[in-house]
Amino acid sequence: MKKKKFRFQWGAFLLLIFYGGLFFLLFTRMVTLQATGEAEGQALAAKAAAKYGKESAITANRGKIYDRNGHTIAEDTLSYRLIAVVNESATVNAEKPRHVVDAKKTAKVLAEYIAMDEEAIYKQLTKLKADGKKPYQVEFGSAGRGINHEIMSKIKDENLPGVLFVSDLKRYYPNGIFASHLIGFAIKEDNKDGSVTTTGKMGLEYTYDKELTGENGKVKYQTDAFSYLLPKSEKMVTPAKNGDDIFLTIDKTIQSFLEEAMTKVEQEYNPESMTTVIADPKTGKILAMSQRPTFNPDTREGKNMKWLNEVIEETIEPGSTMKTFTLASAIDTGTWDPNAYYQSGTYWVHGEPIRDHNKYGWGTITYLQGFQHSSNTAMAHLLKRIGNDVFFDYLDRFGFGKKTGIDLPNEATGTILSQYPMERVTTTYGQGSTVTPIQLIQAMTAIANDGKMMQPYVIDRIVDSSTGKTIQNHEPLEKGQPITADTAKQVREILASTLTSKYGTAKDFVLEEYEVAGKTGTAQIPKADGTYAWGANQFLYSFLGMAPVDDPQLIMYVSITKPKLKNELGSVPVSKIFKPVMQNSLKHLNINPEDVQHVDHGTVQNYTGKNAQAVQVELANDGLQPVIIGAGGEIIDQYPKDKQKLVKGSTVFLKTAGAITLPEFTNWSLRNVLVFKSMSGLQIEVVGEGFAASQSVSAGTVISDNAPIVVKLKTPAESFVKDVEASSEGEIEQTEDE
Repeated sequence: MKKKKFRFQWGAFLLLIFYGGLFFLLFTRMVTLQATGEAEGQALAAKAAAKYGKESAITANRGKIYDRNGHTIAEDTLSYRLIAVVNESATVNAEKPRHVVDAKKTAKVLAEYIAMDEEAIYKQLTKLKADGKKPYQVEFGSAGRGINHEIMSKIKDENLPGVLFVSDLKRYYPNGIFASHLIGFAIKEDNKDGSVTTTGKMGLEYTYDKELTGENGKVKYQTDAFSYLLPKSEKMVTPAKNGDDIFLTIDKTIQSFLEEAMTKVEQEYNPESMTTVIADPKTGKILAMSQRPTFNPDTREGKNMKWLNEVIEETIEPGSTMKTFTLASAIDTGTWDPNAYYQSGTYWVHGEPIRDHNKYGWGTITYLQGFQHSSNTAMAHLLKRIGNDVFFDYLDRFGFGKKTGIDLPNEATGTILSQYPMERVTTTYGQGSTVTPIQLIQAMTAIANDGKMMQPYVIDRIVDSSTGKTIQNHEPLEKGQPITADTAKQVREILASTLTSKYGTAKDFVLEEYEVAGKTGTAQIPKADGTYAWGANQFLYSFLGMAPVDDPQLIMYVSITKPKLKNELGSVPVSKIFKPVMQNSLKHLNINPEDVQHVDHGTVQNYTGKNAQAVQVELANDGLQPVIIGAGGEIIDQYPKDKQKLVKGSTVFLKTAGAITLPEFTNWSLRNVLVFKSMSGLQIEVVGEGFAASQSVSAGTVISDNAPIVVKLKTPAESFVKDVEASSEGEIEQTEDE
């Protein structure tokens, strides 16, 4: 057999070399990628995560603002954001369009519901991107955000193709016009990166924006190329941290009394402006603060309004309210002689006259009568007795001419003029020199608090909303003792005489149930040219007062600028704020008029484990009002807890086991109703403010189910008005025992 001759195939050999080389390179590349996890210097895992890893934000809630009793003043609430899909690519079925088909019609309809005109909406719906193409969707700025459920539902009912809503959070102020210049407002703002942030723009919302603002969280997850979540892929969740909560010293009920009274006076007298502040003289806590004109923080609507807190940021010439501190200086230095006589009418300073407000005076009268008449010349004579340097040292002790240190921004200092003789004299009766309302309040705490002057403050505490832990806690701060306790008592008695004396200028401020001490003020208002306006409707009328006289629980400053008077004294509109607010507030605080002068106390012990009926008799004999919650027998809980003194007439709650019999709630304060609700566990709905006026289930009924019990409250003023059904009912959340 013939043997074949071997022939070398160059073509096959070259193909083998080529494909073998390719295989070797591919194999080497695979091994390298497996070993290093990198390609071209880039981590493949990172590139995959960047392409298929997705991230969504978890929105943090802004911290809430509460009053001192835990009632909400500002919070985030659910709202909606308006979006319009304008690109045709969103529509799959032409019969069911998912984009805006008719831009003109859509713009016309939306203009009826949002704060944006039809032309601007149409322009937004038809705008193009920089490359000339239609965007997929558009939004409408602030006009399309913060839409409530009612408006959202109405827009949906219009069945506009392409119009969608996304749930959102909106800053909500449930009380409307309520300490608006103090609380301020926060709004949503667009950031450069396209995100939206709620930012404080005024008041406490601005000052404490950092504390109130939370930190958004995020969720990271993996998807496929079509953006579908991969099964069994791990989610990495970074939870959101909500903003801190702020508890104020403001009392919602007292603030509501104030807002109502100021609104009535504003409507009746149409003044240029009004300012009021109420404080606890024992601690310096500000319980209420407001001004007119004002605004609704939800809408930011307000007319002829200053965007500043006048109580803190604006200075005034205080008028005769300043005589309070001139009097205190004279008494404290021993230069006050109430029965000494002086010639009223005119006092000459280097040839320039100082006159009393009636120009001619009242003849030769005593200094006490002069103070009751609100005589300017009496103050001029007192300055001569006290001495210039001593008097202005006392004004410095009272804190005039410098900041109080209140925890609010932009506090003004005012200016105490003392360079020239005329300036020194006019300062004694509150003209020329300037102060702030909050300085008057701080100085008055020394008069009301036996000489101890307390720094005013509005922030009670700041709390971590997640843990409930207190981050900042504000304690009362004594700013010094400008006068002695005996001086303070004498000043209060003389201030009280301005209401009761036949010469007194403050008769309009007398309360039926409480004794008031205070000083009226009528200040000329400087004009731009340095001269003063003159006329009944051209003054600043004010009152700085306290009650009850012997143990003041509240001090209050009210000022009204240029009211339209109706042939009456300027003190009349001021009293229409002071009187109802002071009386209702004292009642709200359970200040018993009969116990004011000589406060009798009953002592509460720890009664846990004792027999309720026996303790009931013991407490009643001690002048207290016991309320048994349960069937009686062994006491398992009580309020107040532990040993302490209570003013006689105060309520003590004793919790026992067994069925609960409903008490008579009439005239109970809101606090007592909430304590009973918390301790009993009953489904009690509280409606209104003030004191209990009616209840849906009769007293004496044994409660055997969880049916709700409605207790309706009324303010003292409302108690005289025919009962009508409230147009809206607010809810009060269950509170913990205090």
